[in-house]
Amino acid sequence: MAFPAAFSVVPLGVLFLFSGLIVNLIQAFFFLTVWPFSKNTYRRINSEVAELLWLEFIWLADWWAGVKIELFTDAETFHLMGKEHALIICNHKSDVDWLIGWILAQRSGCLGSAVPVTKKAAKFLPAVGWSIWFSGAIFLERSWLKDEKTLKSGFERLRDFPIAFWMALFVEGTRFTHAKLLAAQEYASSMGLPSPRNVLIPRTKGFVTAVSQMHEFVPAVYDLTFAFPEGSPPPTMLRLLKRQPSVVHVHMKRHLMKDLPKTDVAVAQWCKDVFLAKDKLLDKHKADGNFGDGELQIIARPLKPLVVVTSWACLLIFASFKFLQWTSLLSSWKGLTFSATGLAIVTVLMQFMIQFTQSERSNPANLSKHPKSS
Repeated sequence: MAFPAAFSVVPLGVLFLFSGLIVNLIQAFFFLTVWPFSKNTYRRINSEVAELLWLEFIWLADWWAGVKIELFTDAETFHLMGKEHALIICNHKSDVDWLIGWILAQRSGCLGSAVPVTKKAAKFLPAVGWSIWFSGAIFLERSWLKDEKTLKSGFERLRDFPIAFWMALFVEGTRFTHAKLLAAQEYASSMGLPSPRNVLIPRTKGFVTAVSQMHEFVPAVYDLTFAFPEGSPPPTMLRLLKRQPSVVHVHMKRHLMKDLPKTDVAVAQWCKDVFLAKDKLLDKHKADGNFGDGELQIIARPLKPLVVVTSWACLLIFASFKFLQWTSLLSSWKGLTFSATGLAIVTVLMQFMIQFTQSERSNPANLSKHPKSS
């Protein structure tokens, strides 16, 4: 059932910021008191703490908007999800692909140990940006001269990670739009490359670096392909807030890291070949509404996100009641003005976060800088 976004932005924004700042304070406490003495103990604690915030996004998709994710993969891969370190590569099809990945991680039991690789600006997002910083996210400036060292040190930090983690890379470098597809096709034509139809040309340097740095301790690469059935618009943050459902089809293929090529040039070509196969897979999905292979795995909607959000809501209501009782804030014009200003700030922050996820505001990959060998 559609729901006006204006009616949900403020209350959900207050709940998100209230809980998020509490989570950030708890993360900061353990970062200062535990991290200096035992990084792995901190990581285990933080994975549980961070989930208390990230599960709210899972709730937004699962319980508020009713997004349905259908996962197609073989039984062995499904059984191993969440039980091993994994490097994930996927097409960047919608504004909230990161959330689809989080949902799959949550179903696999490793949401708290998902390690994001994202643009530097994300660290300044209230609550969620700070939470992923405490969780070891790798922040990029989209300049290889600066990002190469950042990626290498970030990947190396994961060598002794104590629990199964997922590291996701959007190797296309930007979200898919029609304008970016036309630019990719023009570049492909000028370079004598196969012209893509459903994906962008992968920028392989980050993936090559990941494989080079992590091949010794990450056993598998998960190749994910996101697609949307005809008649189901891709999910966006605004659609989620409006309670507009979507259906997402996810195809997953597991590759053993040890089977990847041994040279950087060959790894880069392997990544390009994976995206050529992904392009054909999406052609198949467009034509038939399915991928043609992979078993449909049952990933039921869990209760945990609902319990967490309900608990946060009860805590917020109790704290608000006590605060208003103590301050008599709503009994004067000054108090009312203060309250209205606070709600306006929440609205602006939520609007900023919605805009941050929108694909038309993302920066296009600079195709002219694609080297021939990467």
